[in-house]
Amino acid sequence: MSDIEGLYDAMRLTAWLDANIPQLGDGPLAVEKVHGGTSNVILSLNRGGDETMLLRRPPPVAPPGSERSALREARVLTALNGTLVPHPFCYGVCADDGVIGQPFYVMEWVKGWAAELRDEHIHHRAPFDGPPSEYGIAYAMVDGLIALANVDYKAVGLDDFGKPDNFLERQVDRWERQLNSYGKLYGYAGRHIPGYELTRDWLRANVPDSFRAGIIHGDVGTPNALFTFDRPARLVALIDWELSTIGDPLLDLAWFSNSLRDETAPDVVPAKSLYNAQNWPTRQEMMRYYAAGTGRDMKDFDYYALLAMYKGGCILEYKVAQSAAGMLSKETGVFFSRLVLENFRAAASLINRIG
Repeated sequence: MSDIEGLYDAMRLTAWLDANIPQLGDGPLAVEKVHGGTSNVILSLNRGGDETMLLRRPPPVAPPGSERSALREARVLTALNGTLVPHPFCYGVCADDGVIGQPFYVMEWVKGWAAELRDEHIHHRAPFDGPPSEYGIAYAMVDGLIALANVDYKAVGLDDFGKPDNFLERQVDRWERQLNSYGKLYGYAGRHIPGYELTRDWLRANVPDSFRAGIIHGDVGTPNALFTFDRPARLVALIDWELSTIGDPLLDLAWFSNSLRDETAPDVVPAKSLYNAQNWPTRQEMMRYYAAGTGRDMKDFDYYALLAMYKGGCILEYKVAQSAAGMLSKETGVFFSRLVLENFRAAASLINRIG
């Protein structure tokens, strides 16, 4: 059996492409599988011309919410067409699962390299895997976040894409609910996580008044980005937008920069960092660079840093729960347990420092 059998219907897909994406041409359709995972499948589409596009769809047996996630991702990519945000251009969206069995969208095949997570570390492609070239990767990432933060989400048609009202006030309860859901999902008894209650309570008591609504990516990191092969480091696309919504873009910057060194201890690489953070700028350097590009006041950035640590810890605990349930290896559980504990240890340390 072909590994793409059941992923598309050639006749129906060709008819849909004819009607919706004439840029791909009108020759015989050639389809190949580029990626197949538990949350999405990516197929390449070519009709005999120079242009090859990518089709992204949920897998045949899709996790709950996969169809909605695919359509939300397509919507934000379409909205970003014509902006300065590096992203794959979205050519068309199909919500009708009668065409290939699931909703899908067709996007540009952006050429570039992405980082890889393996052996408990994020690896960058040479020559960006060490000095001096790796230093520019962090700036390239933040260039993308600056461009995203500067988009008027209402002007690009995303005014109903999220719920910006009381966004910060809702975050602690939202992620606590997710953490508590692992008991029902995986039979997980939970555990004591030092620093969790301290971080939760501090966030509830210190919501800033500097919130500014905008598009957030939701999972910013070099594995979810594509870069040029040649120097200097340049971001060509932010990818994997399934977690995007309308919130405060400062949360994206915090999510990314929490893995960086701090100017108060520049020789210390955060224990939870999976990057070669010794080769990157400090967290404060990225804050200043972002502020210069967006005009944002960074006086409350410690709050966003703590919220990102809290969110990350609550999310990653699901890997610990799955390992305890035998769904993942013990080694995987130990690895993610370390990341969760380090998230909350770092959060408690920051709270104790700022008071």
